[in-house]
Amino acid sequence: MRVVADLGDAELAEAGEVARAALILDAGEAPALVRRLAAPPASRRWTALLTDGGVAMASLSEKDPEAGHIDLLAVHPGARGAGRGRALVRAAEDWLRAQGARRARFAGNPPCYAWPGIDVRYTAAACLAERLGYEQVRVAWNMTADLSADLSADDDLRRLAGQGVRVHAAGADRERVTAFTREHWNESWAWEVANAAGVHYAERDGRVLGFAAWGARPAWFGPMGTAPEARGLGVGGVLLRRCLADQRAAGQRTAQIGWVGPLRFYSRAVGARAERVFWLYGRELA
Repeated sequence: MRVVADLGDAELAEAGEVARAALILDAGEAPALVRRLAAPPASRRWTALLTDGGVAMASLSEKDPEAGHIDLLAVHPGARGAGRGRALVRAAEDWLRAQGARRARFAGNPPCYAWPGIDVRYTAAACLAERLGYEQVRVAWNMTADLSADLSADDDLRRLAGQGVRVHAAGADRERVTAFTREHWNESWAWEVANAAGVHYAERDGRVLGFAAWGARPAWFGPMGTAPEARGLGVGGVLLRRCLADQRAAGQRTAQIGWVGPLRFYSRAVGARAERVFWLYGRELA
């Protein structure tokens, strides 16, 4: 078992290929997930654990240093049945315990995470967690947007322009949007905006009113938010469609809207459907 505090190129490639083979629901983005987890916020403590045919990644955030997270667990199909998954989890727990964690979670560690929890279709992973004493503590879900749908926003853009609202793709001015997100929401969302593949925002009279981002978690949409003064204008729907159009242009056929709260908004705005369900597990570390 190798505990690696900083993955080099060869180790990133090794871990990415194991993840690609093991994570059949996420195979296309698995190497990118490994790279994302290996580049978290500067304040985060994290490690990777590598064994022949297996990888685990674990972390603790500054916000709650007693809660450790197992961010990724993958065992190559050809290496299963020899106890590698169990060994990786126990090694991750040992590392978390040594860092001062009192609890361990199979749950996403925002803002840099792979999934909210264990996708219920990765049944073997859920069974392993339960065998090792983890208990289900929450349920989360994603929605899926079909990117072949009509994502045009021209009529809404003209309507907003009539109210003095302009919509832009963030470029060199992204820090303005990041600062707005930090002020109105939190540092986690601000980090996602700063690290997203694409960001769109609305403004009026030089004041940012809302934003939407995609690709902070590879291939997923989110986060997005609208200032209270702009709610009801239809800004959110326009920003959502602008981001989804970017994702389509990047070659995606569908987009996951991650860790969803308002089901009705996304369903009405782009016909998104609730689809991926995640169980979040946790246990005390003795």
